[in-house]
This record gives sequence, structure tokens and C-alpha cells, in this order.
Amino acid sequence: MGWLSRFITAVAFLAIGVIFSPDTLGSKSTTLSTYLKLAHLLSFSTAFGAALWVTFIGGIIMFKNLPRHQFGNLQSKMFPAYFSMVGVCCAVSVASFGYLHPWKTSSTTERYQLGFLLSSFAFNLANLFVFTPMTIEMMKQRHKVERENSVGEEVGWSKNVEVAKSNPQLAAMNKKFGMIHGLSSLANIMSFGSLAIHSWYLAGKIDL
Repeated sequence: MGWLSRFITAVAFLAIGVIFSPDTLGSKSTTLSTYLKLAHLLSFSTAFGAALWVTFIGGIIMFKNLPRHQFGNLQSKMFPAYFSMVGVCCAVSVASFGYLHPWKTSSTTERYQLGFLLSSFAFNLANLFVFTPMTIEMMKQRHKVERENSVGEEVGWSKNVEVAKSNPQLAAMNKKFGMIHGLSSLANIMSFGSLAIHSWYLAGKIDL
């Protein structure tokens, strides 16, 4: 099934859910706030789920099963798309939550929640436009040096550290890459943490 077919299928199921919802069957007019709540919930859950999978599951599985250079090249294609998608979802979440809870009339808790959503959005933008491009560029330079020293085809932990002991250029690259990659990882974790805090807020609002 192609991407378009899967997207149409997902939209069709969403439409069925809307049509057969109690409000629709009861012939009540659906208010704007209902659509905004739906947009917020879908955007937030997509961002949270993607961050959970990429950060704690998918990345680890790929690291343990792919040759390291292949793993890095795959990450360089995946992370820009990942941060773009999560960034868009965070933007929709911020806009919908801000509309539903105007700053002047919102409670202190609601203001904090808006702040957490904005923080997640900001951390994703920092990764998308600053840390990720720097990390990818540094990775490509390091891969070139590693290939010259027959490093990078191993799966899992790298022979890089041993080679770097006798290669000052590679050692310097490792230090710089580690710093940039560390900042990117920190921003990603902070974004995920902000979303996790908001998930607790939403859980308190749901009546199951």
C-alpha cells in the first residue's frame, strides 16, 4: 500500500469516527472548539508517539543491527523529516491550545501547559535548523576519515576509539561531533519531556 493510499485510509477512518460520534448522531452542531480539541489531540499524540519511538526504540534497534556508517546515513535522512513532523505537530498543538485557552482568561496551570508546548516546539526548531545540520555535516566529514582508516562497517560499537588514539584528526572530529550530537540529543530529550508533562495534564482532563 502506497503512502497516499495509507493516508486516505487514515482520513477515511477519521471521517467515519466523526460521522458516527454521539454529537453527530444526535443532530447537534459541532462547534469549532470540538475541531480544535481534535486537532490538538491528534497533533500532540503524533508528536509524542513519534518522539517515543525514535528516541527510545527505533534508534536503538537500528544502532544494534546496522553497520555504523549505514546507520548514520539513514539517521541523516530520517531526523530532518522527524523534527519537521514533530515541529509541525507542536505548532498545531500550541495554536489550538492557545485558542482554546486565551492567555488573559487562562489559569496558571493552563499557562504552564502552553509554556511546555512552546518549549517542545522551540527545542524541535533548534534541532531542525541548528543542531541537526551541524551534526550531519560533521558526521560526513568523520565518515570520510574513518573510511580511510577502514572504520565504519562494523555493527554496534565502533573501532573508532582505538583508531582515534593514533589519529589526532579523528580524535578532534570525535570531540566536536560528540559535543554537537550531545546538544542535539539534549534538545530532543527536553522536547520529549515537555510533551510528557503535557500528557499528564491531558490525562487529568479525560473522562473515561
